[in-house]
Amino acid sequence: METANEYEKQWWEEGRRAIIGMDEAGRGPIAGPLVVAAVMFPPNYHHEGIYDSKKISEKKRKEMFHVIINDANEYHISIIEPKIIDELNIYRATQKAMEDLAEKFRYKDGILTDAMPLPHCPFEVISLIKGDQKSVSIAAASILAKVTRDCIMKAYDVQYPQYGFAKHKGYPTKAHIAALHQYGVLDIYRHSYGPVKEMDQLQFDL
Repeated sequence: METANEYEKQWWEEGRRAIIGMDEAGRGPIAGPLVVAAVMFPPNYHHEGIYDSKKISEKKRKEMFHVIINDANEYHISIIEPKIIDELNIYRATQKAMEDLAEKFRYKDGILTDAMPLPHCPFEVISLIKGDQKSVSIAAASILAKVTRDCIMKAYDVQYPQYGFAKHKGYPTKAHIAALHQYGVLDIYRHSYGPVKEMDQLQFDL
């Protein structure tokens, strides 16, 4: 299973060398950070193991993580804490993180994102639906973001074992909601998300 690089190819053939792919992990969870990553590969790069992070195993993701950071011309990873998500909303927090990451690259000839327009970027951006299955750069960014976020949630699991973060990664599963009600809201929760907002309201009413 290999991600196509047709969008990168078109730009590479036009002489653009600095093509950046961006993706995120963690928009849906009620706990833990959002992680956004950006990757720039050398022109004409491809790798048969790099694909949508949700479609490959955890073992494969970890293997590809090291391949990507070794092969990339440049990459950056941003961790956005729940407080910022609550202040901006998840859509804008994701968008702003991508805009900020773009500024970190010394050279940039174009950006490919997974379904996220970046209207404030002063260079060409293509927002692709299911971009992590259409662009090797976006797929690589999705892997960096997913592996980084999973490591963070496993660390939280060690700190707060009763919540089960290693298993559900902060997503609102039935077991997670039950733990939330039993043990209460931690600082790593997103207070603007429904289940946490409901808990806050319950505590306020008491």
